Amino acid sequence: MARDWIRLSLPAAVLAAVLVATALKPAAAAPLPPELAAALDRAKLPRDALVAVVQEVGAAAPRLAYQADQAANPASLMKLVTTFAALDLLGPQWTWSTPVWLQGAVTDGVLQGNLVIKGNGDPKLVVERVWLLLRRVQQLGVREIRGDIVLDRSAFAPASASAPAEPAAPEPDAGAFDGEPLRPYNVRADALLLNQKTLVFTFTPDPVRGVARVATDMPLAGVRVDASVPLAAGTCDDWRSSLRADFSDPLQVRFAGTYAASCLEKTWPVAYSDPKRYNERALAGLWAEMGGRLTGTVRDGAAPASPSTRPDFELASPTLAEVVRDINKFSNNVMAQQLFLTLGLAQRGAGTPEAARDVLRSWAAARLGPSVSAALVIDNGSGLSRDARVTAQALARLLQVAWASPVMPELMSSLPVTGLDGTQKRSRAALGRAHLKTGSLRDVNGVAGYVLGASGRRHVVVAIVNHPNASAARPVLDALVQWAAVDAAAPRPSPPLETVN
Repeated sequence: MARDWIRLSLPAAVLAAVLVATALKPAAAAPLPPELAAALDRAKLPRDALVAVVQEVGAAAPRLAYQADQAANPASLMKLVTTFAALDLLGPQWTWSTPVWLQGAVTDGVLQGNLVIKGNGDPKLVVERVWLLLRRVQQLGVREIRGDIVLDRSAFAPASASAPAEPAAPEPDAGAFDGEPLRPYNVRADALLLNQKTLVFTFTPDPVRGVARVATDMPLAGVRVDASVPLAAGTCDDWRSSLRADFSDPLQVRFAGTYAASCLEKTWPVAYSDPKRYNERALAGLWAEMGGRLTGTVRDGAAPASPSTRPDFELASPTLAEVVRDINKFSNNVMAQQLFLTLGLAQRGAGTPEAARDVLRSWAAARLGPSVSAALVIDNGSGLSRDARVTAQALARLLQVAWASPVMPELMSSLPVTGLDGTQKRSRAALGRAHLKTGSLRDVNGVAGYVLGASGRRHVVVAIVNHPNASAARPVLDALVQWAAVDAAAPRPSPPLETVN
């Protein structure tokens, strides 16, 4: 560990020279370590399915560079690009703001007009924070709204300079990626993303009544949910299938099966089947549950555009560092897409995929080098894509630059720790010694991050498998991480210059 801090004590110009040399150095082919080759054989994966880099942080030469310049689909490893760029460009303390206007006088608890909420892309407007927003409205004396609740979702929609912002575009098909519209990872970005357009069902056994009680986190106006499901004996195996859930009717959720008492309490997050109406039903339902009255409707519209019309209050999000931690620890796709579009909005004034891609390409060229920028094929910033591409060498370069950057602690601490948390909780490779982002899709499996070796040296590790049998690649990735960690006898490249005491 001490050597890592010696690296950080190098003058910035010297370390920059090392990183530039690393970026320009061709990634030479190298034989695979025997344990890694054996793991590929056991997984029935060909050698050319793997791309990999292992390199000590700050070192000019890698320990391993295998097909490192070959483009691969990175899956959720693309979140490293989005999150590091955001931390670098916006800063760890950056926050989103959701302004709220009361358009009318408040008399005896009645707002004679509309309540207007403008979304600016906050990824963390979960049920608790939506409740806080409405509670703030009540603290301003409002118990009844004799008007509408107007939602401005235009921040993530194209708008010309000469025309007012239009409401958000029609809701995209949530099942377009893989035909699984009810999976929360398929929820699409929205400038006003309430509770990630998801319902979390909680099942709590009540043996006395012989049922499991069913509760939801967000009350949706007009939506009925079966209050209970019969308990059954047996093991808690495929408990979700046993429930025989029917989500086809947006106004009625049914559970026609049973719930095993041995399951104890469990939760099941499900993307709402009518995402276009989620915000409307969520706000109307939560406002009513809090004792509020609404005479009008919840609808899309425009917030006041004049700078002189100041909002009555603004709800600030958690910091970007906290949001990045959620994105990377749990590989949250919709939060990553919110951040991606926010980069376009904050840096180019347009919350569009085109603007966001331009920001990332320009940032990569400036911070990582033109060769890295050229290796990036950016889609939506989350990695939930069949088209995104990156090389192992480019990701290794990104991790090297991140290590030498002021936001290294925030980025590194956002990565799952092997065997302890996030998407690496079940990993047993280098237990507790690696911070690794994971990425997986059909035909893709990968890891990228930092591994602390037995010698005290820390290594950048990138490995991606693209193959129809990629789901079998986890032992291969674990073998590489373990190989990087067991480095006591590994030769260490000579430092480019003497360290400064």
